Amino acid sequence: MFSPDQENITTPASTKVPVKYGELIVLGYNCSLPNGDRGRRKSRFALCRRPKASGVKPSTVHVACTPQAAKAISNKDQHSISYTLSRAQTVVVEYTHDSNTDMFQIGRSTESPIDFVVTDTVPGSQQSHGGEGQTQSIQSTISRFACRIICQRSPPYTARIYAAGFDSSKNIFLGEKAAKWRTQDGQMDGLTTNGVLVMHPRHGFTQDSKPGVWREISVCGKVFTLRETRSAQQRGKMVESESQELVDGSLIDLCGATLLWRTAEGLSRTPTVKHLEALRQELNAGRPQCPVGFNTLAFPSLRRKEILDEKQPWAYLRCGHVHGYHGWGGQGREPEDEVVEVGRERECPMCRTRGPYVPLWLGCEAGFYLDAAPPTHAFSPCGHVCSEKTAAFWSQIPLPHGTHTFHAACPFCVQQLAGESGYLRLIFQGPLD
Repeated sequence: MFSPDQENITTPASTKVPVKYGELIVLGYNCSLPNGDRGRRKSRFALCRRPKASGVKPSTVHVACTPQAAKAISNKDQHSISYTLSRAQTVVVEYTHDSNTDMFQIGRSTESPIDFVVTDTVPGSQQSHGGEGQTQSIQSTISRFACRIICQRSPPYTARIYAAGFDSSKNIFLGEKAAKWRTQDGQMDGLTTNGVLVMHPRHGFTQDSKPGVWREISVCGKVFTLRETRSAQQRGKMVESESQELVDGSLIDLCGATLLWRTAEGLSRTPTVKHLEALRQELNAGRPQCPVGFNTLAFPSLRRKEILDEKQPWAYLRCGHVHGYHGWGGQGREPEDEVVEVGRERECPMCRTRGPYVPLWLGCEAGFYLDAAPPTHAFSPCGHVCSEKTAAFWSQIPLPHGTHTFHAACPFCVQQLAGESGYLRLIFQGPLD
């Protein structure tokens, strides 16, 4: 029922599926971007072994504005990182081809060096209750060339993350205002403006997973404690005991979007979309009923996952009782006409508990699931439904928000969680016959 290949990617020269290092999944999108996945802009990106190695590694270091340094910066066939210490002094580190690794770059830019284009995630952007994703014009805090991931081409296919990516001229520039320093062994290193944060979960991405500690990754891949704010000049303390190696379930925050790293091995233990569809059909086959209207409820198909349906299950988020939609004013309007009622506090007719009344949506992004158990719990206040252990895990994860705050959020829409635990068990009523 599970499959290691959630996404088959083939090269024109071969029908064989190349080695998959892993996948990056953007938090806040329930299987696809609001207006659909297009090209390098999508909610999920597979990193596969390239036909030819594309990795680079540091080589020659040039200090000050020497002719060699100027040549390295201007040579479009030569990767380099430039550290501007002052107007009179610049350190340029040349990078050479590495036949043992592949490099993948992530950022906001749509220029060709970026493999995976990521834009700012707007909480709840897919839940317009009318099928069209809401878009919001905001000033992006994601770097145009945010980070790069270097993967070993041979087993165990280790993936390492570094802050900043090379631009169209194959250069990375750290200006005078950027945090930078010379290391004990004389090498240069630095941080990007808003930083690249990483959190590795303890015990991997399994049913026993626990939150790790958020760290910042430098341009050279060193690990540091967090700065006081995202763009502070003073770097945190170096954590030599920790690595920039990504593990299954590692979270990468780019200050505007958070990515989940899943290894190929981890994905082989993860439920597939087909499995989630089978769970949906099994849930609907139980013919859950509205205890007020006695009408049968049904979760819509995964293709219609954000469109309100007349059989849509709704729930009270204090007690967990599941109902069909009912207009208490007796207006008899369709759910589409009741958008203003979503989330409004009402009294549950089963137990008289007052709480937000929202439609329930199946979490369709299989990569966010820790197990293949039935969808029995819902996040509050968004109403996304998933397995109990998946809900419990994400409710404990403090996700970066803005420049210096953290809060738990639903992985399917990144709305901040509310209530005592951020999620609750749903109480379905079976058919009376």
